Parts: sequence; structure tokens; C-alpha cells
Amino acid sequence: MIDHTGIFVTDPARSTAFYDIVFAALGGRLMMTVPPEYTGGKLSAGYGREKPDFWLAEAEEAGPGRHYAFRAESRAQVDAFYAAAMAAGARDNGPPGIRADYHPDYYAAFVFDPDGNNIEAVCHRPE
Repeated sequence: MIDHTGIFVTDPARSTAFYDIVFAALGGRLMMTVPPEYTGGKLSAGYGREKPDFWLAEAEEAGPGRHYAFRAESRAQVDAFYAAAMAAGARDNGPPGIRADYHPDYYAAFVFDPDGNNIEAVCHRPE
């Protein structure tokens, strides 16, 4: 039901470098940036697979940490997300594995991005 969403980031270069790597592991990429003349010179960048549906917006403060879960097509993609995120400087918040308390096939990994947001990749498919 969500068409798109976004987060505030405090260091645009650090955050775009992080999400370029992380989303590549999930089959996503940077799809659009809003021209700086429309944003007061601040970053506004949209990531996605088919359309930009996750946006980064430059701000002085990121605000309280938030949770975003991104769908992975396979468990291998969850593993690749986690490895890419850790290599890009994420902090661990739960390595890849089954989270049976959600459901028997819930395979996910959790990391904190550069601004402290809890980012998850999840595959709901059985192995």
C-alpha cells in the first residue's frame, strides 16, 4: 500500500555511497535526483527497482531512527545485502537467519545505516 517513503540523511555523500552498495545487492539502484534548484541545494535522491520509491533527503538532523524492510527475492539476496551493508560501514543489528517468531520462512538480516536507521532485507520464501 505504500507508494514511496523516505528518510533524512545528514551526510549525503556517505549515505548515497552506502545505499548505492546496499541496494545493488537487492537489485535496486539510484533512479532519480531532484535538481538542486528545486531543493535549495540539498540532496533529494530516489532509489528503487522499477521506480524511485525510497528517498533520501538531506537535513541538519536525521531524527529518531526508523525501521525499513526491503523485500529480497531469495535468501541469497538477503545474505548479499548483509555482506554489502557491512562492507559499506553498517553496524550489525542481526545477521542473516530465520526469524521463526514472525513465521517459519521469515529469513532476514538487519543493519543500522550511517544515520542509525534500522534497515532490513527479508525473504518470505522457503529455501
